[in-house]
Amino acid sequence: MKIISWNVNGIRAVEKKGYLEVFLKNNDPDIFLIQETKSKPEQVTAIIKKYDQYEQFYHAAEKPGYAGTAIWVKKNFKLQTANFKFQTGMPDFDDTEGRISRISFDTTEILGVYFPNGGKSPDAWSGKLEFYEKFLEFVNSLRKEGKAVIFAGDVNCAHEEIDLARPKDNEGKIGFHPDERAWVSKWIQNGWRDAWRDQNPHVRDVYSWWHVITRSREKNVGWRIDYFFVDEKHFPHVADIQYLTKQMGSDHCPILLKYP
Repeated sequence: MKIISWNVNGIRAVEKKGYLEVFLKNNDPDIFLIQETKSKPEQVTAIIKKYDQYEQFYHAAEKPGYAGTAIWVKKNFKLQTANFKFQTGMPDFDDTEGRISRISFDTTEILGVYFPNGGKSPDAWSGKLEFYEKFLEFVNSLRKEGKAVIFAGDVNCAHEEIDLARPKDNEGKIGFHPDERAWVSKWIQNGWRDAWRDQNPHVRDVYSWWHVITRSREKNVGWRIDYFFVDEKHFPHVADIQYLTKQMGSDHCPILLKYP
């Protein structure tokens, strides 16, 4: 099973530029987790028709042109597996920004998540920390049901100094604030493995987001803020994980996980 997560920063934009078509031809994911679709379902009818080898599920934000997630499942992959159910959100959270999409197989839960940035206001910051807390409770509850759980997406936080090019310059800033970093640490303490870092514990200069205005990607001055987390019980089944840093079209690059 090849799963790829990508914050596309606007699915219509990345399609219009031609990058989405190239990406799918080159990588051919079985399951494609998409963040920041920035589209209502009625705005992507041409994309649904063009890429009809996938069954496409969209969870749009109420606010037009903002946030949103989607999950695409290749139809011939679906035929080889048990039926699945597409779901959105989590308990006790009003997911009006389309932040959580999820597919439930018989034995596996896969979630694509666009975590809040938290930088717009004090309320947005407190809401980000609350989201981290509620999400940990949620995935822990899914694990208790006895399923293998994988979640991926734009976490909007670089966990350790090794995860961004200029940690000293960004110490205490949102995206590298100790309070949000502590929540990522708490996920790990709860048995959720940062799949790429666990397989590449000392590798530096691998990032998933670069600031567009400063043209940081050309200099690889980036942040690793997109992740795959896997329940530690099932982590040994991870066959491969890598950042597709050469893929253009967004300020983020995709991340690929191969899992039985």
